[in-house]
Amino acid sequence: MPVVVVESPAKAKTINKYLGPDYTVLASYGHVRDLPAKDGSVDTDNEFDMTWEIGNDSRKHVSAIAEALKTDNALILATDPDREGEAISWHLKEALTKRRSIKKDTAVSRVTFNAITKAAVTEAMNNPREIDAPLVEAYLARRALDYLVGFNLSPVLWRKLPGARSAGRVQSVCLRLIVEREMEIEAFDAREYWQVKALLTTPRGQDYEARLTLLGGRKLDRFDIPNATEAELAVQAVTSRKLFIDSVEARPGSRNPSAPFMTSTLQQEASRKFGMGARVCMNAAQRLYEAGHITYMRTDGIDMAPEAIGACRDAIADRYGKEYVPQSPRIYKNKAKNAQEAHECIRPTDMTKDAASLKLREEDQRKLYDLIWKRTLAAQMEGARLERTTVDIRSQDGQVGLRATGQVVLFDGFLRVYEEGRDDVAEDDDSRLPQIMQGEPANFAKATLQAQYDKAAERGDSVVEDAKPGMQKSSSAVLAENGAVLGTQSFTQPPPRYTEATLVKRMEELGIGRPSTYASVITTIQEREYVRKEQNRLFPEDKGRIVTIFLLNFFRKYVGYEFTAELENELDEVSAGEMDYKAVLAKFWRDFSAAISETSELRISEVLDVLDDALAPQLYPPREDGSDPRICPKCGQGRLHLKTSRTGGFVGCGNYPECTYTRPIAGEGADGEEKLLGEHEGDEIWLKAGRFGPYVQRGEPTPENKKPPRASLPKKGGAYLPGWAPEDVTLEKAITLLTLPRVVGTHPEGGEIKSNLGRFGPYIMHQAEGEEKPTYVNLKEFQEVFEIGMNHAVELIAHKRANPGRGRTAAKAIREMGDHPDGGKIAVFEGKYGPYVKWDKVNATLPKDVEPADLTMEQALALIAEKSAKKGGRKTAAKKPAAKKAAPKKAAPRKSAAGKAPAKKPAAKKTAAKQASSDG
Repeated sequence: MPVVVVESPAKAKTINKYLGPDYTVLASYGHVRDLPAKDGSVDTDNEFDMTWEIGNDSRKHVSAIAEALKTDNALILATDPDREGEAISWHLKEALTKRRSIKKDTAVSRVTFNAITKAAVTEAMNNPREIDAPLVEAYLARRALDYLVGFNLSPVLWRKLPGARSAGRVQSVCLRLIVEREMEIEAFDAREYWQVKALLTTPRGQDYEARLTLLGGRKLDRFDIPNATEAELAVQAVTSRKLFIDSVEARPGSRNPSAPFMTSTLQQEASRKFGMGARVCMNAAQRLYEAGHITYMRTDGIDMAPEAIGACRDAIADRYGKEYVPQSPRIYKNKAKNAQEAHECIRPTDMTKDAASLKLREEDQRKLYDLIWKRTLAAQMEGARLERTTVDIRSQDGQVGLRATGQVVLFDGFLRVYEEGRDDVAEDDDSRLPQIMQGEPANFAKATLQAQYDKAAERGDSVVEDAKPGMQKSSSAVLAENGAVLGTQSFTQPPPRYTEATLVKRMEELGIGRPSTYASVITTIQEREYVRKEQNRLFPEDKGRIVTIFLLNFFRKYVGYEFTAELENELDEVSAGEMDYKAVLAKFWRDFSAAISETSELRISEVLDVLDDALAPQLYPPREDGSDPRICPKCGQGRLHLKTSRTGGFVGCGNYPECTYTRPIAGEGADGEEKLLGEHEGDEIWLKAGRFGPYVQRGEPTPENKKPPRASLPKKGGAYLPGWAPEDVTLEKAITLLTLPRVVGTHPEGGEIKSNLGRFGPYIMHQAEGEEKPTYVNLKEFQEVFEIGMNHAVELIAHKRANPGRGRTAAKAIREMGDHPDGGKIAVFEGKYGPYVKWDKVNATLPKDVEPADLTMEQALALIAEKSAKKGGRKTAAKKPAAKKAAPKKAAPRKSAAGKAPAKKPAAKKTAAKQASSDG
């Protein structure tokens, strides 16, 4: 029986089902070898020879494969059909050859399939090939480059920038994108502009909206109405004139579907529609692939196999009718430059099965499969037919003009199934217009735009009382007396922060990274605490800013977009067999090693001086009073300077330790900036930013008082309590916080009762005489810390001592079933994952088609017996354990011809299945 090796046990299980008992299918559990994390693993003085090491977790898997080859002298390597899969096969062959499990007569072959279906697997087995040497060399080049950059650049960061954890060939370029976008946002200067629109009606009483496009006989540009005064004049100009329909133009239009998914577009759409991160998306896709539901999910190809196109067109006709099937199949051209990863698109293996028919239990898999299935169907459907209507409205004197636009879907086509999401919401043009005829009057509607005015006014900071008669006005809106003409204030917006979706899109546009790297790179910069993710947007941390500015100043070439993209192209040429990988490594190492040597000689103070100058515009923006922005606002004498710590960069006073002023590198006014709130009883009260968030502090550290009183701002569920965000904290609130812990009173049994804020919220505590540990009681509301009285506190503490459990109450049965034949009650409970039946320590989940009310005792006993057998737990009455036999005496081991006892064969161990990843 040939031995077939794949990456993961899930994939092995599915393939074994198709191949049957004539094959032994084993899993390698991903890569089995890697470069040791020590100097010399890539020998730059000896043609970049690499030293490989089998990981501790992988040894047992390699041993299992070697053991199987003792009886089956044929090895079939069936790892994933990409560069990483090819590398895993090569590593396995090398490792097994080194331990002499592969002999001269061992038949070794490589097979690949783009989908784990019986047809695809059978086809692959009938067409074996050799390991693709250029693909392996491309892997070796990438792995060596990542090692050389990480192993040589990261120590430079550790020495020069305390707290910096690592740098990487693609990781650092990705971080640069996020940091530079944040700097664009901070440098952005918003510009005010106003828009005017009117609510009009047809002679038939149907209302529609139109926006002002012509004023004073001149076409309006975006900034032609710059302020509220000009907006008032524009509103008056519209309301003082009679309007008519100058022209109505209806143009036919069409929309074609998007191409099927490849890795990057799948990650982008999963992020837009579900807020699903790149790694979560790829993990769900991996499980769908291993279960045989979709084709291979790491690809930059968008073409579909002819048989898949045919199946797709048949499914469309069956579900939606022949009018939704175009006359000829849609062919999508692959734009990928690197042929080595240009596989088929990501699509379902069976187009007749939607998400509901697969009955997928995991929500991420269900949502992702539904997305892939709909996108694939839509890609082969008829386009949508539209009618776009543009209505131009004019005044009789030609001084005022408005425009109304609308769109009507005449035939929905692919829109019936799927519409691609957008990163940036475009102006809505999907509204349908009523019947409008050229030459007819355009009267102001009786309905008003008051609701829109109120909403706009809410966004303004104040209401202006000096509006002209007959006109309402706020700082953000102007409403005419008739209520049908509205002017609203807007400001230009800075470029949006990246989401994971838009970051992947930008990396793809620049040619940085490849399908197998997007998820791991984005995850790494978050794990390194260089970037944080909030509300699906990526924000650079101070630590990430410092690392990026350091690299831009000392290793600019290696975080350059063009350089990184060109290097990726060279690696693609290696994979195509058009370039020698050692020549690529030699060219890179020559310049990179020189840059490392130059930087390693620099002192930390020299590095900080360079970074301080580079970041000066962000660190020290001009102050409103015109004073020197580098003078310390606390002591008024020291000069501010960039400093670093293990938690990242910050700005501090040069007079330290006499002056302890610090603030984040984002500049004055940034969240967490040190702020003097005022004085109380001779002490300064400060709002500061610490490692674990903002806090208030009384006074400054002194030799006599090294730890002055301080208190963190109260939070619940990670969010500040209402009125307690840093910007809301006043001197009075800070003083209130600093009174904690508060002495509520003396307990009748002696000892003080105190209230305070802790890690898990507000609480009271008391330790009686002779008590080994204090008694803690959580309070429900934050305000109780300051308000709880003695009677209530004593009562709560007494109740806690009488009930010393952890506060968790036992689950209540939703149905009592009766007694088990072996004793003990059987009952049904409602659990986190649905109802379950419980007996003794056995919990058995109810099948989805069985309601708790319909469960019979026979069904309950069967579920318990099945679960108990799996757990190896208590036996039911139906299965009595057999009597134990006396263990036979062990015979002495026979000696071999060489006079040595044969080695003991290790007992087989069950190992937890690990999620295999072909990211490397």
